[in-house]
Amino acid sequence: MNGTLEGITILDLTWILSGPYCTMILADQGARVIKIERPGVGDGARGTGPFVSYEVKGESRQESAYFTSLNRNKESVTLNLVHPEGRRIFLEMVKQADVVVENFTPGTMEKFGLDFSILRDINPRLVYCSISGFGQTGPLAHRPALDVIVQAMGGVMSITGEPGRPPVRVGASVGDIVAGLFAATGISSALYEREKSGVGQMLDISMLDCQIAMLENAFTRYFAMNEVPEPLGTRHPAATPFQAFETSDGWLVVAIFGGNITQWPLFCSLIGHTEWIDDPRFQTSWDRTLQIEFLEPRINAAMKTRTTSDWEKDLLELGIPCGKVNRIDEIASHPQVKSRKILSLEPHSRLGSWTYINSPLRFSRSEIRNPETPPELGEHTQKNLFEFLSISPEKYRDLGDSEIV
Repeated sequence: MNGTLEGITILDLTWILSGPYCTMILADQGARVIKIERPGVGDGARGTGPFVSYEVKGESRQESAYFTSLNRNKESVTLNLVHPEGRRIFLEMVKQADVVVENFTPGTMEKFGLDFSILRDINPRLVYCSISGFGQTGPLAHRPALDVIVQAMGGVMSITGEPGRPPVRVGASVGDIVAGLFAATGISSALYEREKSGVGQMLDISMLDCQIAMLENAFTRYFAMNEVPEPLGTRHPAATPFQAFETSDGWLVVAIFGGNITQWPLFCSLIGHTEWIDDPRFQTSWDRTLQIEFLEPRINAAMKTRTTSDWEKDLLELGIPCGKVNRIDEIASHPQVKSRKILSLEPHSRLGSWTYINSPLRFSRSEIRNPETPPELGEHTQKNLFEFLSISPEKYRDLGDSEIV
């Protein structure tokens, strides 16, 4: 394929979500991703539900939907990194790799004898990316973290939900996924820089850092106004109307932002409140936000008088941004989604077929890889050990007998 990362080889030591999401992004762009997994166990995501059942020669087996959603377009090699021979094999593979990615708690790779200082010596061009809860430095560096923990500690849960209600976890795993996105961006940048300098480098990704970076507006408001942001439901902290409103049959988001001076009068006319058009209290988006306690219940009352589709049709004709609050089943079957092919039913070697969430990247020349079945545990071990180390079938059997692969 003509992918942007074709020719790049990545040794992927990651597990569960943040790291696998990162390497999946890179695999979709053509990188060869070799997933290094613990023999007999593998990525913990393999044991995470929900599961889809299938049969092999009359025997019932199960496939993790969670694992499948994060590990397409990858190869799987099982290798015991605690064993000296397993470590030696990995180091030989590193000599020929471009990138190593891991998301262990800091200190784990050092215990293996495989930290960046070691790998850099045997491959100076190596780009090494570590994803962890709190990064490689600081008082919390060695503390483990999962998505919900960094959502909580990073502040996003404190501003999510309805006013006066308990903290709410964001519905998607933004702690993991945002870290994976930043990691993929950083790896691509480091590979580009390597073309100029000729040497690789280490990338230290903290999930907590990434949550703070994602919350730029909340921190900006805090430092500008010395007020601690609180949950606002669906509404925007500085723009009104900019939130979800209940209609007679569902919910619709209306978003009038910033200095647009034409949309507010049109909206007022449409909802039957022309007296607000020239009211000095409501002339700017910020003015209206300061009057949210007056405006919100009255707009809510107006919006409940008609259906979502009727409001959407009329608002769009006036050029006012709006959108229905879709359930997952509704957006999955939406014509726009089908047109963009972001979801596609593809062959799966074990399940027959599978609906993949494809890469959202669209290049004018370069290709995005079609989804290939996520690997079975150790499916590509022998092939890779022969390719990287010329290990014979006899030697491979010995490695298996010794539980090194």
